[in-house]
Amino acid sequence: MTALFRPPVHRGMTALNREAFKTTYQVKAIRVPVKKVKDFMKTASDQLLNQPRYPNVAADPTSKDNKLLLLKNGFEKDDVPSSIKSLVDNPDFVTHTVELDYGYWTAEQILHAVMPENATDIPSSFTQIGHIAHMNLREDYLPWKHLIGEVILDKNKNITAVVNKTDSIDTTFRFFKMELLAGENNMIAQVKESGCIFKFDFSRVYWNSRLQTEHDRLIKKFKKDEYICDVFGGVGPFALPAAKKGCRVYANDLNPESFRWLQENIKINKIMSGIKSYNLDGSAFIQQAAHDLQATSKEWKAFDHVVMNLPATAIEFLGAFRGIYRERKSLYEAAADPKLPTIHCHCFSKSQDPTRDIFDRVKQAIGLHIDESRAEVHLVRNVAPKKNMYCISFPLTPEIAFAAPR
Repeated sequence: MTALFRPPVHRGMTALNREAFKTTYQVKAIRVPVKKVKDFMKTASDQLLNQPRYPNVAADPTSKDNKLLLLKNGFEKDDVPSSIKSLVDNPDFVTHTVELDYGYWTAEQILHAVMPENATDIPSSFTQIGHIAHMNLREDYLPWKHLIGEVILDKNKNITAVVNKTDSIDTTFRFFKMELLAGENNMIAQVKESGCIFKFDFSRVYWNSRLQTEHDRLIKKFKKDEYICDVFGGVGPFALPAAKKGCRVYANDLNPESFRWLQENIKINKIMSGIKSYNLDGSAFIQQAAHDLQATSKEWKAFDHVVMNLPATAIEFLGAFRGIYRERKSLYEAAADPKLPTIHCHCFSKSQDPTRDIFDRVKQAIGLHIDESRAEVHLVRNVAPKKNMYCISFPLTPEIAFAAPR
């Protein structure tokens, strides 16, 4: 379908003027009795205007008994197609004025009309978190940032706030610094994922809706009654669905806001048992959680899975597993079928050989080799040109679990 309608061009507009996008087009139309409109639209559909989001039928200002059927661009009444002749003996062609305004145009069309002519990758896409549209604008689009925000707000009914990431992720508490571009300054979002409701202050905690597939992938690996250790748990995207599944979860986050919303989400989802929450540094939590789980039994007790979803630095925390069970080795050896956890550690890699790169970094962090034959490196998603997010899953070996300190 060839687009006939285009918005008026206003290169350089940075303050949105909605009135500037009004325009009119003159199109050919044919006057058709109301009773023949359906037949005409079926038989001569290829002769109609057929423009996105605009009807092919208009009211006839001269008679209620007729309708105007708008015809395609380039239609020549001197060469009437047989499809029209078969329906109307003496076709009556007229000119119809199409009036369009700001409400008709899409966000992308508006932004095309105000951006430089050679602009590429027009910033009309965003990630939706509840009522919030989260954008990551390139520096060269910042002069238009508030106009972009207003357009996104106007064109998306379920959005009431538009924000832009202003800096890299906070390295301590893992939330994006952001500014409000348009709408209400309400950052308390609520989303549904993996059968759970999550509520949180998006400006103070980390949340990425693009990770839902990864959340679900790992949760499917967990079995009822298994013990899950969630080291960088955030507001609970792994912990809550796992607990609902019947797992017993120990969840942690260093960010006090994430810890607060994790506890709130436990209440919202009416999870009455099966989850313990912590507000500790990752390494301290790994040690504490292992101790607390063992304290529930006089026999050997260890987690089934450990999730480490902090791709920027999670590998650096793997050293906490070196010798983690050293003082409980006798319990392990006395057990009939002792288990050690499978660790799922998220990370980034720009290497052409990411598996080798990740294996080497894991070894460097622990100081010992993992069992590479039983390890899996899973591609999660692309996050930037030549930069991907991965998850390495590997079993904790006795050599690591009972190793002496470095």
